[in-house]
Amino acid sequence: MPSRFASRFACLLAALAVLGTVSAVQAQSLAVQPVVVQLAPGQMAETLTILNQSSEPSAFQVRAFVWETENGADKLTPTDKVAISPPLGTIAPNQRQLIRVVLRQPAQTREETYRIWIDQIPAASEPGSIRIALRLSIPIFAAPATRIAPDLQWRLTRAPGGLLLTATNAGTRHMAVRNIALAMPDGRTLKLGGNTSPYVLAGGMRQWTFAAPGGTPASLRLTATTQDGPLDRSVALDAAP
Repeated sequence: MPSRFASRFACLLAALAVLGTVSAVQAQSLAVQPVVVQLAPGQMAETLTILNQSSEPSAFQVRAFVWETENGADKLTPTDKVAISPPLGTIAPNQRQLIRVVLRQPAQTREETYRIWIDQIPAASEPGSIRIALRLSIPIFAAPATRIAPDLQWRLTRAPGGLLLTATNAGTRHMAVRNIALAMPDGRTLKLGGNTSPYVLAGGMRQWTFAAPGGTPASLRLTATTQDGPLDRSVALDAAP
């Protein structure tokens, strides 16, 4: 649980406890494997396993979406291109449920991307209790029969309060960019602002913001880890935003 959410949640519980309105908090708990679905060329189906780690039965619902990016942000559109079986059900305590995910048609000229949401449906709360629903978001990458590869182009510009790093993927496969960092020539690392999805989808773009000290040089060192290996290169700072 992210620390910021945990802090806010703790404050909420404290406030409710002071008012005498909360006697118990019942957190729902589901886990899924695998957490990323990668469909090879010609592969049309994969099986997920959902585990109910709680001591109570847990109802669930599974929905599929086409996954794109628009202006650097994720865009999910409900779709019937992915069949889910079963799309909903109930898992007994400490038991598993197999979910079959099937593409209705193969990817064509580039990698196709989807996400499925596994939503936990909480039972009715007892008086004086709070139930927390859980959502798991699983990415699906479906490869076509043709050869595919990412092609990231990097651009660094000034933005209000700092620098904006933009990665545009002109290729046909996604690139997962993690542990991204910008460093000054003297080795000082710029502070990364906020949390950004690591996935730069084919034909899409992703942006990261960094705090910029005074006297930012004309180029900085960009480092990251990707599924294709480490990234280490120089990125020039554009004069124009």
